[in-house]
Amino acid sequence: MEELRIDCTHQSEADLKLAKEQAQLLFRLNHTMPMTEEYDDLLHRLFPDMGVGSRVNTPLTVVRAHRVKIGCRVSIMNGCLMMAAGGITIDDDTQIAANVQLISNNHDLENRQIIVCKPVHICQRAWIGAGATILPGVTIGENSVVGAGSVVTHDVEPNTIVAGNPACVIRRI
Repeated sequence: MEELRIDCTHQSEADLKLAKEQAQLLFRLNHTMPMTEEYDDLLHRLFPDMGVGSRVNTPLTVVRAHRVKIGCRVSIMNGCLMMAAGGITIDDDTQIAANVQLISNNHDLENRQIIVCKPVHICQRAWIGAGATILPGVTIGENSVVGAGSVVTHDVEPNTIVAGNPACVIRRI
C-alpha cells in the first residue's frame, strides 16, 4: 500500500482554494434543512462521486471531501468524521452508524506538519457500528461487521465480526 505524505506548510494555492470551498460547502450542508433539494444539491457538490440512493446525515465533519468515494445505497448516520487525505472508499450497500470516524491520515511523529496518508476502504455490505474508529490503511472486508466503539487498526477479512480496542475477531459470519 502506497503511503502519501503531505506537508501542510507548503500547500499550493489551488489546494488552499479547494479546502476553503469544501469547508464552506460543508458548513452550508450542516445548516440546511435535510431532505430538501438544496440539501441534496450541497451533498452532491461536496461528494461528486456519490452513488444513487445514498444518504449522508448531518452533522458531518469531512476534510478533503474530494478524496471520498461513496457507492450506491450507502447510509451514513449523524456525526461521522472523515479525515480523507489518504482517500476513503465506501462501497455499495454499506451502513455506517452514528459518530463513526474514518481516518485515512495521521501526523508524522518527527515532523507534525507532515501528514502521512493511507487509504481506508469499506467494502460492500459492511456495517460499521456506532462510535467505531477505522484507522489509516485499513480495509473492512465485504459483509463484515465492526462492533460499536471499536478501534480498527488492521484489515478485517470478509464475513467477519470484530469488536474491541483494538478490534479483534469475534466470529465469522
